[in-house]
Amino acid sequence: MLTWKDVLNFAQQGNPVPPRKVEKSDAEWKALLTDEQFRITREKGTERAHSSQMCRLFEPGEYACTCCGTTLFDASEKFESGTGWPSFTQPQDVGHVAYHLDNSYGMVRVEVTCNICGAHLGHVFPDGPAPSGLRYCINAVSLKKVQNLA
Repeated sequence: MLTWKDVLNFAQQGNPVPPRKVEKSDAEWKALLTDEQFRITREKGTERAHSSQMCRLFEPGEYACTCCGTTLFDASEKFESGTGWPSFTQPQDVGHVAYHLDNSYGMVRVEVTCNICGAHLGHVFPDGPAPSGLRYCINAVSLKKVQNLA
């Protein structure tokens, strides 16, 4: 289980080695994504709070990167944070999420990206529920819900 100390260590010392890499030009991403998906995932945008039904979606399954399809989060780690964005306590696989110090807008935060394709997902904060205390605050546009077949 990752802790805030682990997150800071990744952000300051280097991220886990990804199992694979997906690299595309901006033109290639624009051809695959909607304007909003491109703005958020490739240009580090943020969707409006409470703008997605995904915040209220609590059913079994997984959440994958909208850009490359890599599984990022499991629904069992999802919780209602009241922030207006889907929130998770842990990534599904440590190597699938990368961490970057973000000092934009006069704040100190940790940005999370897909470690496979570099898509901006959102930020992680140390104010989540026990036992990890983490809150991955993720743009719903960065994710696509994948149903479990079991």
